[in-house]
Amino acid sequence: MTSYEPFGARLRRAMDERGPLCVGIDPHSSLLTEWGLDDDVAGLERFSRTVVEALSDRVAVFKPQSAFFERFGSRGVAVLEKTVEEARAAGALVLMDAKRGDIGSTMAAYAEAFLRKDSPLFSDALTVSPYLGYGSLSPAIALARESGAGLFVLALTSNPEGGEVQHAVRADGRNVGATMLAHLAAENTGEEPLGSFGAVVGATLGDLSSYDLDINGPLLAPGVGAQGATPADLPRVFGAAVRNVVPNVSRGVLRHGPDIGALRASTDRFAEEIRAALPTG
Repeated sequence: MTSYEPFGARLRRAMDERGPLCVGIDPHSSLLTEWGLDDDVAGLERFSRTVVEALSDRVAVFKPQSAFFERFGSRGVAVLEKTVEEARAAGALVLMDAKRGDIGSTMAAYAEAFLRKDSPLFSDALTVSPYLGYGSLSPAIALARESGAGLFVLALTSNPEGGEVQHAVRADGRNVGATMLAHLAAENTGEEPLGSFGAVVGATLGDLSSYDLDINGPLLAPGVGAQGATPADLPRVFGAAVRNVVPNVSRGVLRHGPDIGALRASTDRFAEEIRAALPTG
């Protein structure tokens, strides 16, 4: 069996070389309109290609939101396939934001769509939902290990509705979000320089000192920019685990398109603010 370099090692290298910034590719209808594009497949393709062309040499990770492509049916998915291919060919890692979650053979099929090496949608990592039980993710975990890919598991999300599930307290006194973090820490045990199984933890959540975020894996941190969190907030929110944070900015960068220079300038500003906020060494 071919051995592939694990996602965690590739991500650590990309973060060290390019900085940890992750930029979303979120072609929702209002943003297409702001760019002067039609809300159709041609607009979708122009938007996605422009983002990749502008930023693929300066971000560690792109995070395309699958739903905004799927809404156009098979032609939209074809654009997504091309976006993934072009982004990876240009040297950026691709984290597919699809938040898949199911059981058994269905979960295995979702995993094959995004994590099998010969799939047209193969991505370096995939967001997944564990709320049918962490064990339901087993097919995705196994295929990710085989393919050298990674997962980002929803743990402590920033949407207000998430708390009714993620803050629910189990019989052992630990809440569900903390339980997911513990599972991920176990997956990443002994991995160097970084495990491949990360958590999604909102940058807008404030003090998380009651949680053990040091899972030896990456922490995808949505919420920087338009949602209100700033790069300066990251050390306070993530504490000692901030060295493994992948801050995600979407609208804060994308609203500056379609001008390539403006997209690059906005990305560079966020990258510099993140660099200044994070501890050195």
